[in-house]
Amino acid sequence: MVGTRPVITTDLATIPLPRRPLDPSDQVRRWYENELGWPVVPGAPGSPLFLRVGPRFDVLDVPAAAGLAALRHLAPGSPVAATGDRMRLLIAAGDAQEVPGALDWLEWGTLPLDLTTLGEGDLMEAPVRSEWGPVTAVRHPVEPGPRAAVRRPCLPVPCAVRPLSGGRSDAVQGAAVWLRPPEPGGEVEASLPTLSAMGGGGGAPDLVRVLDTVATHCHRLRLRRAGAQPSPCP
Repeated sequence: MVGTRPVITTDLATIPLPRRPLDPSDQVRRWYENELGWPVVPGAPGSPLFLRVGPRFDVLDVPAAAGLAALRHLAPGSPVAATGDRMRLLIAAGDAQEVPGALDWLEWGTLPLDLTTLGEGDLMEAPVRSEWGPVTAVRHPVEPGPRAAVRRPCLPVPCAVRPLSGGRSDAVQGAAVWLRPPEPGGEVEASLPTLSAMGGGGGAPDLVRVLDTVATHCHRLRLRRAGAQPSPCP
């Protein structure tokens, strides 16, 4: 006697759908929103995330050489990011608009300096941590916020870097990375350079000293580049 094979029926509703691979940008977004509480602006698919500047911090964008020289004036927990051959130093929220006046007070205001500030209404590409690996290096223009980035008169920067203009806050080529990432669970704001520290109160770094050091090195870079230019033919 030949037996019959049982009929196997499958309910398609019970089969789990294939899981979509985790988007690396989701990890970045969760870290900023959940660990730091920083507002994140999602980009288009394939483009980086952006941080909203102003609510928690402002940004001072300088050549890498000037940024390295300024590190000695920063607190150990002061976050610093790099993008190409630029460095971005986080400063106290609201102080970006005070930078031009501080440079004038330091007698740097009449010289062309290759530095930029980002403040309320601007966006900064969200730097990635080294352990996350490469997330994306795709570059897309970003519409500016209510105020454009403040840019001091400056010399052209190297071709690897696109300078900030009044029309865009997304400033540079290449992915942004943290050199000194912010530490979750702590008060990042307390470690940021601020003009209010000039009077010696509190433990925050003095933004005036940072600006003076940065301006000095920006000026030296300018003179060095000018000296490297070939003299015009008679």
